[in-house]
Amino acid sequence: MHESELKRFISKKLSYFRSRKNVSAREMSLAIGQSDNYINSIENERVTPSIQMLYVICDYLDVTVEEFLRETRSKEYYLKEINKRLIGYESEQLEHILLMLKSF
Repeated sequence: MHESELKRFISKKLSYFRSRKNVSAREMSLAIGQSDNYINSIENERVTPSIQMLYVICDYLDVTVEEFLRETRSKEYYLKEINKRLIGYESEQLEHILLMLKSF
């Protein structure tokens, strides 16, 4: 993962978990002992937190570092991956897969 991708990933995750906790960026920045625009700087991809600060951020957000860093994938991603795998199957196999999916 390139630095810009990492900044974007952390920015989105931070924004998501902060919104879930219903706290402003300024309030969170001050609560974790940083300047009032620290969280805003991360969410705007200007700053990447250190590993130590990531633990502080996660503790404040009541999530584990593992949960914070876990990559979440969209429905479109899963559909695309499933479709890639289905292309190689024969019609009879696809029929069985369809029947299995209908049972869910």
